[in-house]
Amino acid sequence: MATDDDIEDERVAADAAPAPAIGETAGVAWPLLLRDRITRRAHGSARFRWWVLCTVLVGLFSVNVTFTVFAVALPRIAREFDTSVNAMIWVITGPLLGFGVFAPVLGKMGDVYGHRRLYLAGVCGSFVTTLLSALAWDPGSLIAFRTLGAVIGAASGSASMALIFNQFDRDDRVKAMGWWSLVGAGGPVVGVAIGGPLIEAVGWRWIFVGQLPVQLAALALAAAVLKEADRRHRHRLDWRGALILGIGVTSLLLALNRGPEWGWTSPPVLAALAFAPALLAAFVAVERRAPEPLLPLAVLRHRNFALPIGAALFANFAYMGGFILAPLLLHGVYGYGESKIGVFVIARPLTFSLAAPVAGYLAVRVGERTSALAGTLAVVVSMLAFAAVEPGTTPVVALGALALSGLGLGCALPSISSSVANAVDEAHLGIASAAQQLLTQVGVVSGIQVLSTVQEEAESFRAAYLAGAAVAALGVVCAAFVRNRARPASSVPASVAPATS
Repeated sequence: MATDDDIEDERVAADAAPAPAIGETAGVAWPLLLRDRITRRAHGSARFRWWVLCTVLVGLFSVNVTFTVFAVALPRIAREFDTSVNAMIWVITGPLLGFGVFAPVLGKMGDVYGHRRLYLAGVCGSFVTTLLSALAWDPGSLIAFRTLGAVIGAASGSASMALIFNQFDRDDRVKAMGWWSLVGAGGPVVGVAIGGPLIEAVGWRWIFVGQLPVQLAALALAAAVLKEADRRHRHRLDWRGALILGIGVTSLLLALNRGPEWGWTSPPVLAALAFAPALLAAFVAVERRAPEPLLPLAVLRHRNFALPIGAALFANFAYMGGFILAPLLLHGVYGYGESKIGVFVIARPLTFSLAAPVAGYLAVRVGERTSALAGTLAVVVSMLAFAAVEPGTTPVVALGALALSGLGLGCALPSISSSVANAVDEAHLGIASAAQQLLTQVGVVSGIQVLSTVQEEAESFRAAYLAGAAVAALGVVCAAFVRNRARPASSVPASVAPATS
């Protein structure tokens, strides 16, 4: 393998060689020279970790910018395909299920085969599914392509987080996760802002056409900048554990997703709810005997692995469940139309994206526990504020509840993510990231379905939001017992140095 010195010698020799005469062809194409220059400058920079972060964030933006546009486009797509909006809901729920089912095995594949390789494959696959989505010919094809895109997104998502964690030391990972959260929440906001007018002007397919060049740019940048982390030995993938966990998660998410439609006491839903814990118990038994388990069970006993993931699950339950109900609340209480509701609900992702980077830097000073605790507590308060909204209540209360919800999760998420990563060794960063994404997805799906069901059955937004507050309070309990990461005294002023227990 050529060393940096060998490459430099070759470059000097190439510079000293005579220029080709007119009509001759240069030995190296200019795109390769450009790539070599970018690679040399990035890898040789003392700030290489920031190159990696920016590269990964470009990729994240290129994949997630269209995530929320479908909420606006569903009626139009249903009319074009001559079907119901209810049927087209699977364009949103299908990807949620696919992402949750495949996240763990794809995260482990990054640990086994290399995170850079998996990330590049994920961005390439996302490009293909985006192109196919633009060419979809019926509801089934569109649902299939979007679900496949979500599975591939799970690959690039866990791999990109592992790539970041490999470059940032344990003290600074929370800062990187702040920027990650900004793009993760801000990308869909940009998508809605641009996608809505674009859909009205030229149709929904063009949102995917416009996404393609962004993904190509992200792929080119990743190929030039990212490098594979050193692996001490080759791992094996625990396919048996992956299969059992995948089926168990599918059963759970399917039951949560179909419960409101089929009835919570229907035989298929009851069977799925019973099947899920049995398979998860079987997964634990298999992992105990596996020579290289999909998820080392010992990390589940680590308070800074299990508790932050629990906080993320419960906070996202309330966060997404409450957010899905917000448009119905605004319409029912204030009579707002779609345009005004759109302006209102942007307050949540906007405050999330603005708060997350600041929270990442503040967590270095005040500690991950304080940041996660304050964030999850803010989510609880936001649910209580929603519950207080009724006819005659000023709209400022609803707007404040949306903003406080985004502020809370934006404050908590960087500390939660960095705590999970710091609880495992470098060889398991991929599966750690995927485990967090999986449990977050379970929280999202269950929050949407359970709070919607409570609202319909009780015919009360208040009851639904109080239920969300109760579940979010469990996240506060989890966050309260997260242990702050000990940092060198020189890096934290004595007056704000956090405790370590």
